[in-house]
Amino acid sequence: MSDTHSGDRSKRNKRRFFLKVGGAAGLTGAVGGTALLGLFPRTGRTQARHHHRTPVQTNTAAQRGLAKFVDPLPRAATISPVGTQNGVPFYDVKMQPATKKLHRDLPATALWTYNGQFPAPTFEVRRGKPVNVKWENQLPKTHFLPIDPTIHGAEPPTPTVRTVVHLHGSKTMPDSDGYPEAWFTNGFAQTGPFFETKVYHYPNEQQATQLWYHDHALGITRLNNYAGLGGGQYLIRDDHEDSLGLPSGDFEVPLAIQDRFLNPDGSLLYPVEDNGGDPDPRVPPIWIPEFFGDTVLVNGKVWPFLEVEPRKYRFRILNGSNSRFYHMTLQEAWASGAPLGRPGPAFIQIGTDGGLLPAPVMLTDILMAPAERRDIVIDFSGQQGKNFLLTNDAPAPYPDGDDIVPTEVMLFKVNQRLSSRDTSGVPPVLNSVPLINPASAVKVRDLVLAELDSADPFENPIIATINDSHWDDPVTETPKAGTVEVWRIINTTGDAHPIHVHLVQFQVIDRRLFDPDQFPGSLVYTGPAVTPGRDERPAWKDTVISLPGTVTRIIAKFDLPSAANPKAGDKFLYVYHCHILEHEENEMMRPYTVVA
Repeated sequence: MSDTHSGDRSKRNKRRFFLKVGGAAGLTGAVGGTALLGLFPRTGRTQARHHHRTPVQTNTAAQRGLAKFVDPLPRAATISPVGTQNGVPFYDVKMQPATKKLHRDLPATALWTYNGQFPAPTFEVRRGKPVNVKWENQLPKTHFLPIDPTIHGAEPPTPTVRTVVHLHGSKTMPDSDGYPEAWFTNGFAQTGPFFETKVYHYPNEQQATQLWYHDHALGITRLNNYAGLGGGQYLIRDDHEDSLGLPSGDFEVPLAIQDRFLNPDGSLLYPVEDNGGDPDPRVPPIWIPEFFGDTVLVNGKVWPFLEVEPRKYRFRILNGSNSRFYHMTLQEAWASGAPLGRPGPAFIQIGTDGGLLPAPVMLTDILMAPAERRDIVIDFSGQQGKNFLLTNDAPAPYPDGDDIVPTEVMLFKVNQRLSSRDTSGVPPVLNSVPLINPASAVKVRDLVLAELDSADPFENPIIATINDSHWDDPVTETPKAGTVEVWRIINTTGDAHPIHVHLVQFQVIDRRLFDPDQFPGSLVYTGPAVTPGRDERPAWKDTVISLPGTVTRIIAKFDLPSAANPKAGDKFLYVYHCHILEHEENEMMRPYTVVA
């Protein structure tokens, strides 16, 4: 694989706008309960850093009063291998169109799915036992969502419909990582320049954890995920996790949270730009800077409810949204979902992106960026007959935007009798997570996040970048295999960005406010370095929230999979990027190579 990209820079003349529907109804103000944001008060610069938004006239189902909490929460089916390949379990997964009812009162919605299922099927695998997966594209030649042909990777004559699957958080070889230009079309008739294999190999060399899979095709990742090719859960199990006695079986429930616009006929609405006459020709004609829907889906159902027993449940929560952050609390409520003004049971966090925490952490609220996972236990013991509403008040864009904020996520109804005695527990010691010593780092790299605005009165964003580089610029990050590096993520923008690094699980060292007005001339800190809370350190992460006006330091050891067997000088190609999919699609993604 080459690690140098080239392209026509003139293709990057783009236009952008922000969608706003219905204002910020239900927004309760700044998110102050979360330790992460509470440590970093919003600055005047951050508050002022908002772009013009032009209202778009829509007529969505939610605007017409779609009923909440009338559909039971679906549980994704567990996928099974169809055979073996060289002694390794072999899975065949087909990406294909399907129609599914997302709400009781809506017609069925046309979707793109994995194996015709929405929510996508769940993989359950064992640590140290590899699997092979053939991802097959059986989709039509025409996309049913609006394509922007000026976005990198989507320029003609690139096929309109192409796919490639990334197992997010996995430690795999490059040919199985879902590189954005390793795409393929229906029947593998056409393939991207970095395509290598039809069958992906997942070694599952990691500890027990919750990974997830989603589309990663260059130029249309945001659209393919929105169409349904996202949110699939991939659970790695191991003997240590089994020994802990955590809630399991029917009492372990994956939750994939996503937001959408739904038309009254049930169809998906992904809005296109309306720039209010913006004269700047550089802003992309169709791409929008973030997608914020007015309807929340959990496991593919609109505002569902889950009937539970008065016992402990383990919830494997994924934020599978394109752009939306969620700041969630649990509130006691009426059966209708109307809150009673009393807090619900605590969130007992036991794990994060890369596996179990050292010890459980009691929380009253949780903040999740796109692509983050939280492993949570909720104890409903003694709550028979009560209902608990999972609420959200995270501004959009985060942390202080003023776009659509759906305030409800789902409802828990404690209305089931105990089917058996609850023998599960949450032990005080869960895992060993040794901290990586920053002194062991052989290099410190800076990743500067920036957004370029047009100079017109609308201040429409044109592009988002890392280190002022584009996707097809030469690789600049080249960690040596087996070494430790510290990456400083310097956020000069007014929005928070979830930064995801492929291949590795890293640790968050600290965050520190700086003065963006003096940068890049000088990096002037305006506050002390702040160590993350126990829900984030010590912990293994693959996605980290980079707050505006903040330097976030992460540390990782760049180990390759055991199958690499590298020779001196070999290069292994991966990527890192913002996981706001609309940002990722407009240059906030970069390749990097691990060098043997």
